[in-house]
Amino acid sequence: MNPHRTPSRVPFRALLAALLVAATVANSGCVLMAGAAAGAGAVAYAGRELQANQPADYAKVVDATRLALKELEFARVSENKDALKAVFVSRTALDKKVEITVTNAGKNATNLTIQVGLFGDRELSLAILEKIKSLL
Repeated sequence: MNPHRTPSRVPFRALLAALLVAATVANSGCVLMAGAAAGAGAVAYAGRELQANQPADYAKVVDATRLALKELEFARVSENKDALKAVFVSRTALDKKVEITVTNAGKNATNLTIQVGLFGDRELSLAILEKIKSLL
């Protein structure tokens, strides 16, 4: 190593570039995937909402969703349901809007979409999903 040479700025630049890439990925709506166990539904958190596929009957998932919202003590705003889709809108104690859409995807196949607030809340969305699954 040359003692008269100034220290290289390459490590700093590489670190800066890595931080910029990490920040871009973190803010781009990166997808979180979970639930790889056999028989478990697939779960993805993309952008502002959590999407989950449940290997359960549509009517049972609708009932479990209704009960989960009641047990979580969320204030009910509205509930609309037909044979293909149900939409639950509630509010938390902190007045965050919670919208859950349950879609009939066939026999023993139901899709759930959970959005909390305007920008999403991954932790609360996952907690709501776990509550619904515990009631199935």
